[in-house]
Amino acid sequence: MNRIAAAILLAFSSVAALAQAPAAPAAPGAASAPARAYDLDADVARVMKTFDVPGMAIAIVKDGKVVATRGFGVRKLGEPAPVDGKTIFEVASNSKAFTAAALAMLVDEGKLEWDDKVIKHLPDFQMYDAYVTREMTVRDLLVHRSGLGLGAGDLLWWPTTSFTTDEIIGQLRYVKPATSFRNSYAYDNLLYIVAGKIIAQKAGKPWGDAVRERILKPLGMNTTTTSLAENAGNANVSAPHSKIDGKIAAVRALPVPNAVGAVGINTNAEDIARWMTVLLDGGAIAGAPKDAQGKEARLFSEAQSREMWTAQTPMKISEPKPTLAATRPNFFAYGLGFQLRDYKGRKLALHGGALQGFYSRVVMVPEAKLGIAILTNAESGGAMTSLQYRLLDHYLGDSLNPAPSDWIKLIGDVETEMRNKDLAKQKTASATRAAASRPSLPLAAYDGEYNDAWYGAVTIKPAGGKRVMSFTRTPDLTGELEHFQHDTFIVRWKERNFNADAYVTFSLNPDGSIERMKMAPVSSETDFSYDFADLLFTPAKKKDVKDAK
Repeated sequence: MNRIAAAILLAFSSVAALAQAPAAPAAPGAASAPARAYDLDADVARVMKTFDVPGMAIAIVKDGKVVATRGFGVRKLGEPAPVDGKTIFEVASNSKAFTAAALAMLVDEGKLEWDDKVIKHLPDFQMYDAYVTREMTVRDLLVHRSGLGLGAGDLLWWPTTSFTTDEIIGQLRYVKPATSFRNSYAYDNLLYIVAGKIIAQKAGKPWGDAVRERILKPLGMNTTTTSLAENAGNANVSAPHSKIDGKIAAVRALPVPNAVGAVGINTNAEDIARWMTVLLDGGAIAGAPKDAQGKEARLFSEAQSREMWTAQTPMKISEPKPTLAATRPNFFAYGLGFQLRDYKGRKLALHGGALQGFYSRVVMVPEAKLGIAILTNAESGGAMTSLQYRLLDHYLGDSLNPAPSDWIKLIGDVETEMRNKDLAKQKTASATRAAASRPSLPLAAYDGEYNDAWYGAVTIKPAGGKRVMSFTRTPDLTGELEHFQHDTFIVRWKERNFNADAYVTFSLNPDGSIERMKMAPVSSETDFSYDFADLLFTPAKKKDVKDAK
């Protein structure tokens, strides 16, 4: 999820059947909200145009019934194949709920406890701090309070890297914390990779096989996959789309088989409706036969359902723009695989997901037995958020403000404002730089290999009259260096859809040799998983400046 999409989310910290679907009953003692028709097609058309989204799938469940599993737009820009209820999308971090549910099932079976120490199950597990290593629990893996910074270590798996899952877990011991243990919320992915490893260990098979056998198959989620490789041969798969120089375009899908516990699920509207139904039913599998003792079929117990949707880590409530004041929650927290907050007096359990070319959102209102999933093949948090609130307003109603807010316009305006501010900031930085300055050293003196404690090596080499930086374990992170000012350069990645160009700054020793190299994203829109700012590179072999040519 890029930083603008994340900021918006934190700040908001069949057709005939759908059009006739009633709003949820008002709270006791409140006047009933007047029923009003809802035109999903019109709203989706506006959202796709406003936020430049080629294709979208929507699933809605209400009171145990599937109201809609529909597709809109196209799977790939420039091609006619339409999105439908069976079209597969990557849902990225909405996979975390599957990891949480799989662990809940193990708790029900007595194979682990939420507050077991991680080292009880993975003896080689190690964090940077020995105390954290000893005290980290299975629960801690899921609730983003480890002390790691936002997205810390994500470059170990994103974009596609050659690290194995075990190597990623092994590198955790070198990732320095940003805060003390259990001090505050900061979203991370690496610890969900660890959680996925525990599931694989207990099952005696890979995370994907365990999830398919224990969750997908019992729910009839037969077209959902746990890796991009499984999508081969299925024509009904959406292509990812990103902005390249401000214009939407189809891009390559990037597999991340080493991070499946965090981002491994690929699904569609029909299957995710089944998933939301079992979640809203507290783990019960509707329609499944009872066992020999007459007990209903369940994925997990009601006790574990409550645990997953119980606040574990408080999250900061940001003040939204005045036009979005109605979206401000009274509470905001992270549970086990879900964010928890309120809207119009109702508790929501929700989560977002983002990988290159795909954004998704799953929102459930337990009290109203309402579930909404929005899957897109573009990178716009505003598209999902605006449609989310339009649907919530319809189904929850509002006796005090019966006229629904035009969230599509309001959120579109906010997103445009934030993007313009980011562009203005970049222009100011470029206009105020010391354009006449020169690097302290001959360009060849910057060549060589540089090492970071947890990522490993990057290289800078001459190529075609340019200096090229390459991340040795990340084939797609290769780009040309251009001088910005003094000893700071900008690396322009060859994969322009990353939208992740970064400053590269060198610091020198008194003798003129290079002491270290740091990086930082150029744009505030850069996804936080490009955690360049967490890297600290030192030369693998110091150069003699006098010998550099």
